[in-house]
Amino acid sequence: MRLNYIYLIVFVLFVASCGNDYVPKPKGYNYIVLPEHKYEAMPDGYPYDFKKNTAATIKKDSSGIAEPYWIHLYYPDLNADIQLTYKQINNDTTLLREYIGDAFKLTSKHQIKATGISEVIDTLETGKVAVYALIQGEVPSQVQFFVTDSTENFFRGALYFPVATKNDSLKPSVEYLKEDIDVMLNSLEWRDVE
Repeated sequence: MRLNYIYLIVFVLFVASCGNDYVPKPKGYNYIVLPEHKYEAMPDGYPYDFKKNTAATIKKDSSGIAEPYWIHLYYPDLNADIQLTYKQINNDTTLLREYIGDAFKLTSKHQIKATGISEVIDTLETGKVAVYALIQGEVPSQVQFFVTDSTENFFRGALYFPVATKNDSLKPSVEYLKEDIDVMLNSLEWRDVE
């Protein structure tokens, strides 16, 4: 008799567990710890100087087309990379137009996946003019920019996240890095390098 009750309880539990009341667990989101904004000057040896976040390390650009002063500011905690390039203009307006055209062309390559590209022209605290491209959508680069004095120096940058994470999950990191880019550009000065 006791064994019959056990079989009955097991049978009831088995039947009750076969219901369609399964609720899937919601997707989890990345937990991002943003480091404190602390800045330091760039080391000597570059034709530019700016305040960079201490959370970023400087890596030399190792691509096949890299030039001497091209670097990456790599943020290991965020797995983010700000690629920076520098070109000398030498009072050549043809070169200046070419570099500006290349900057816009590189930004326009994101139009395939972008839901919007906002271009902003901003006069910086130092009097320089910067052009920002803020790119929305599932794109690998959310922010691109360039600054030039139109006679000697051309400085371009692009923010990249080499991860397959949706951009809405990256939004806190993008906003954090936009602040760093603003500090970088507002403190940008040209240096003489020999």
